[in-house]
Amino acid sequence: MRKISIFGATGSIGESAFDLISRQGGPLAYETVALTGGYNVARLAQMAVELRAKCVVTAFDACLPELRGALNSYGARAQSIKASAGAQALIEAADQPCDWALSAIIGAAGLAPGFHVLRHGGTLALANKESLVTAGPIFMAESAKYGATLLPVDSEHSAIFQTLVGEDIATVERIILTASGGALRDWPYERLKTATLADTQAHPNWSMGQRINVDSASMFNKAMEIIETKEFFKVKPAQIEVILHPESIIHSMVAYQDGAVMAHLGAPDMRHAIGYALHYPMREKLPVPRLDFVALSQLNFKAPDLTRYPALRLAHEVMHQSGTFGAAFNAAKDVALDGFIAGQLGFMDMAPLVEETLSTLMRSNSLKNAPLSLDDVVQSDHLAKTTARVLAQKFS
Repeated sequence: MRKISIFGATGSIGESAFDLISRQGGPLAYETVALTGGYNVARLAQMAVELRAKCVVTAFDACLPELRGALNSYGARAQSIKASAGAQALIEAADQPCDWALSAIIGAAGLAPGFHVLRHGGTLALANKESLVTAGPIFMAESAKYGATLLPVDSEHSAIFQTLVGEDIATVERIILTASGGALRDWPYERLKTATLADTQAHPNWSMGQRINVDSASMFNKAMEIIETKEFFKVKPAQIEVILHPESIIHSMVAYQDGAVMAHLGAPDMRHAIGYALHYPMREKLPVPRLDFVALSQLNFKAPDLTRYPALRLAHEVMHQSGTFGAAFNAAKDVALDGFIAGQLGFMDMAPLVEETLSTLMRSNSLKNAPLSLDDVVQSDHLAKTTARVLAQKFS
């Protein structure tokens, strides 16, 4: 029986993984070592009981009494489940050996647990964008050092990975990431400055969390994916393109030097990418919708407007700088996102804040060109967040 762990179980990716694992036998097919989550401790406890997890962790110390109370409500079914909380507890959960782990914690908080999982040499299914954006070279080196199998779970990167199976990366001319455009894709440019948090939440294709919906509307998520593509597949920035594809049926494409273009198509359902990573290198039957090409009728494509989506331009600038610029970019983005969610920044203020933060740090030579450790990444993250919070006052 395979041992599995899910980090970020109560987020949208974690929920999809839980659904898939439950449908495929749950505790009869998998031994769940650890489940982790955040504030939604009632759901976390329910998942832990249903999968018969060995341990369950909430990232927040203050939530531990509630988590234990939720587990106690299940009586004997939860007696063997160890509950704990906090950053150190997350690390201890990641240090528990397993065969397959899903890294679905949102943000830089998922970085350290991912590093610890790699050290067991198993399979890490990576949905945490920040791991490669902030510490790509270190993360990939750590994976190679311990002989871990690293599989992408972002729908775009899973599509690229699948399209490259059996191919030589040296024969690739372009990698084309598709983007839905998010909830505001049909808005006139002039109206975007008035967009509210509620406006960004009606994603046309995917069921995602609040922060990811905002990132989708601003295309910061696609900017992160551009950097991920460079780090994971070791291609040059100039080889990576983004194209708007409103239907979200083609998840990515790879163009080869002989003129062939291989596209990965599928319904917009994260269980496909999760299931592929769960069963790799086999393909197992998955409970996802099948495509009806006659009903689809047509697929549409459009080049993105960099004035409308400045995050895409910033991603390429970050890739050319390398070093800890990715960590600074992600940190500044998080501060900008927090400001928008709190109503302190306008929707179109986010990218200028990120750009000004990076420019300020470049002028002061505060970022390292070659990070040597996770500590270097954490320091750059802290510095960029501090800088961005000061600069954000200008936009309030």
